[in-house]
Amino acid sequence: MSATKYSTIKRKPRVSTIIIIVLLHILAIYGLTRAFAPQAVESVERSIISAFTVTITAPEEAPPPEAEPIPDEGAAGDAGKKAKPKPVAAPETPLKPNWPMPKASSTGTANASGAKEAGDGTGAAGTGDGTGSGRGGGGQGGVTIATKPSVRSGELNTASDFPVPEGGRETRFGKSVTVHFTVGIDGVAKNCSVARSGVDSATTALVCPLVVRKIRFNPAKRSDGTLAEARYGYRVDFNSSR
Repeated sequence: MSATKYSTIKRKPRVSTIIIIVLLHILAIYGLTRAFAPQAVESVERSIISAFTVTITAPEEAPPPEAEPIPDEGAAGDAGKKAKPKPVAAPETPLKPNWPMPKASSTGTANASGAKEAGDGTGAAGTGDGTGSGRGGGGQGGVTIATKPSVRSGELNTASDFPVPEGGRETRFGKSVTVHFTVGIDGVAKNCSVARSGVDSATTALVCPLVVRKIRFNPAKRSDGTLAEARYGYRVDFNSSR
């Protein structure tokens, strides 16, 4: 049997192998110590950790810039100065001239103021011989009237123009009706109204319409010759019983 040959050359252990073996021993010791004396291991760990603890101080943050004050939206402005109105003088109102009031027109009578001469009948004076005819007389006009109105044509006849009243014509004998109206520049009466009446209402109501329809007048004239309207009075006398 042949003898086995062994190499006599000694090999050097590798560094990495040595390091691994050392680490394994350290871990084994650490594990046993932690298992049987955990408090001692924790104190050693704290000492080791504190030795390597580095305190890092963070720089202080700069304070934020102060925000500029923002004015309130819609805030009212300062009160303005109180306005003082400028004095204004009111224009003087001219006074109306104090003219004298015109004199009121008067009433003339048909058988006195307006007649030219006496008639032959029993009625009022006039140009005819009827029983109740007459001419109108003019009243007093205004201050500017130089010529008063007068009858130009036409007349009223108490026998033919007025119907017989109840009780006969004797009931109105000796009585009269006086009317007032305005004579226009055309010579026609207008705005007629009864001033006085002594007869029945039916007869009285006929006087104004008959004057407007049957009688024409000369209009009044001013001092410069121009025509003017004026009030006038007319009286109808019932002096016949027939």
